Amino acid sequence: MKFDDLDKKMRIYETAHDYCVLPGIHIVTRLDGRNFTKLTKETHQFQTPYDIRFRDLMIETTKHLMQCGFKIIFAYTQSDEISLLFHLEDNGFHRKERKLISILAAEASAKFSLLLSDIGIFDCRVIQLPSHKLAVDYFRWRNEDAYRNALNAHCYWLLRDQGQSKTEATNQLSGKSVAFKNQLLFDSRINFNDLPSWQKRGVGLYWESYQKKSTNPTTGAVAFAERRRIHVELELPKKDAFSLFLSDFIQTYS
Repeated sequence: MKFDDLDKKMRIYETAHDYCVLPGIHIVTRLDGRNFTKLTKETHQFQTPYDIRFRDLMIETTKHLMQCGFKIIFAYTQSDEISLLFHLEDNGFHRKERKLISILAAEASAKFSLLLSDIGIFDCRVIQLPSHKLAVDYFRWRNEDAYRNALNAHCYWLLRDQGQSKTEATNQLSGKSVAFKNQLLFDSRINFNDLPSWQKRGVGLYWESYQKKSTNPTTGAVAFAERRRIHVELELPKKDAFSLFLSDFIQTYS
């Protein structure tokens, strides 16, 4: 069989189940660290429940993903997860799901591993959102999830530091209200409201324009050129204010 005939024959099996995100659908991808609890708590012993060093590794990994060939207009990271919102008209790799998943998982894993000097692996999924509102709701969901996780994490590690086992700490918090957990922290002189916003609400990243100053080496004249850079927002708004922030932001790029 000639190569061209063989190639045509086998390509059918390779591409038969290619799924592409339809035009007009918002693409969001979420990446999650694989076995990161063991990696960060046992192997590298980052500070619990939150460590600025780990936060910065995630921020730098997110920045890398925003610059690896896709039109990412907003990114969000909390704990060991990263969510990316694509420009509505991004047509990279013809919007093939398998390409988005494989490339982003590989890019994130490679960048994080280089930063950590150890192997850190991410998986990836594609979320298709057919409306502007659902795109906003997705990030509102992750923002609220970050808040819930932060409260649980601070309570859990407080109990662990007080000598409770994993099972004991988990059982004591199971089914307890937000008020109970806040009081638990407050009794140990921890005011949850005073903790850093990035722990409770995650971190947002997006492109911004700025004026870069330069000097003509011949004439000495000062000139300004518009450039783009990634802004890292550690003080994201919460609840409805966060939804409004995202809604205005997405409309600008849609």
